[in-house]
Amino acid sequence: MEANGPGKIRRVYERQKTRAGGNWHSHIALLNADGTKNEVVADDADYVVYGYSVQKLYVAMCVLDKIDRGGLVNGAPLTLDTKVTLTAGIIAEGSGIFHLHKGAYGDSITVANFLTAMLLVSDNTSVRLSGLHVPALEINEILAAKGFVHTRVEPVANPNRFYLGVTTPRETHDMLYRLVNGTLLSAASTTWFLRVLRWVNGYHDGVRRDMSSDERSRVATKYGADFNTLGGSRHEAGVMFGTDGSPALTYAMFTDAHPEQNNYGATHPVVQAHSVIGRVLFDSIATTSAPSARTHHTPAPFVPYKGN
Repeated sequence: MEANGPGKIRRVYERQKTRAGGNWHSHIALLNADGTKNEVVADDADYVVYGYSVQKLYVAMCVLDKIDRGGLVNGAPLTLDTKVTLTAGIIAEGSGIFHLHKGAYGDSITVANFLTAMLLVSDNTSVRLSGLHVPALEINEILAAKGFVHTRVEPVANPNRFYLGVTTPRETHDMLYRLVNGTLLSAASTTWFLRVLRWVNGYHDGVRRDMSSDERSRVATKYGADFNTLGGSRHEAGVMFGTDGSPALTYAMFTDAHPEQNNYGATHPVVQAHSVIGRVLFDSIATTSAPSARTHHTPAPFVPYKGN
């Protein structure tokens, strides 16, 4: 089993890291049925890095946490059914779908709608919509209360707006680890969160690229990409599940200071490296099952619908 085990994961990781270039900061762990973990890769895992769109995992978590606690927005309990109007003033350009409406605004959408767009297609407008319901300072208070020391959003003058901020690979692992073990959110919010992240219409260029649709459905993943004065950043973090829906592996790979900063496609060297590493990671847990695991998460299978 060592051929597909921790030793091979470390070797492939190091080889792909060298080949792709940039500065890597990563954490990869195999998860045991009793809730413990085996650290496989800890490469500068406590480095504080701009998480870019990987931070949307934390934003969604804070919105769901407020729902779990019965938090109020404008005097009413926040729920996934809570509605907000999509106006021109809330639109953010870049990744996502809402900015593509181009003038045809005015939709009344639910919290579930914009969180799905934020997690599945990394919609930037959804970050602003999240801020209307959980302001920046409240997000940071939730993160601190849950024990995250470094992970924060960056507030701006408008209390409902923020930059996505920073995290570390280890804290991102911890967030995912606690999520899948049911200790971060309620059971209902956890199931909802993972159903979206595992859906087959999500991000496929990186870790999930060389997988079948069934294999992709066993991987919950979130991608992040941007650039700053150091160069390009390409990140990906997520969880892989066993054949019985038990959480089997977490990965949090952050790469910054890469010279290729304007390629956001599958040919970016770091994204190509993620696809190779992802295949090896999945092969290491492909036949894994853990009936005694504390939690299991199995989404409905994808079935094409021809319409009528």
